[in-house]
Amino acid sequence: MRFLLAADEAAEHGAESAELMAANWLPAVTALVVFLLAFGFLYIKVWPKIVQGLEDRDNKIRQEIESAEQAREQAKAALAEYERSLASAREEANAMIVRAKADAKAAGEQLRASNEAELSRMKQRATRDIEAAKTTAISELYTQAAMLSADIAAKVLAREMTAEDQQRLINQSLEELGSVKKN
Repeated sequence: MRFLLAADEAAEHGAESAELMAANWLPAVTALVVFLLAFGFLYIKVWPKIVQGLEDRDNKIRQEIESAEQAREQAKAALAEYERSLASAREEANAMIVRAKADAKAAGEQLRASNEAELSRMKQRATRDIEAAKTTAISELYTQAAMLSADIAAKVLAREMTAEDQQRLINQSLEELGSVKKN
């Protein structure tokens, strides 16, 4: 009996299975048709927009990369220009320092030469003043010596000398002192 029951059950199950099989292919076909329609719609309407968006993004990225490369090249050129300008400024500053040193040295030399010339003039003037004072002092000394000699001679001779006698004695004394001075 069990066998019969199992056979009955198998027959019932087989009929249901056939029914289920017949009923199952309709949703599958419907799902397939809906999928194909959705895929076709998406392929025709949505996919080109997605592709266009990706291409636009790709182009934008490429442009940004090119812009970055150009900016890098410009920065590189600007850096090179800055370095040239800096080197030029350094050379100019060094040249200015050299000129300033040369100018300072020339000014120092000129000041020293001016000071030496002034000192030389002062020395010459002092020498002339000393010589003039010496000549005046010697002349006064000769005059006083002659007067003193005349006074002494007058006292020794005990006679009075005239002004002419005194002048003659002074002149003779001066001549004698002058000849002594030259020797």
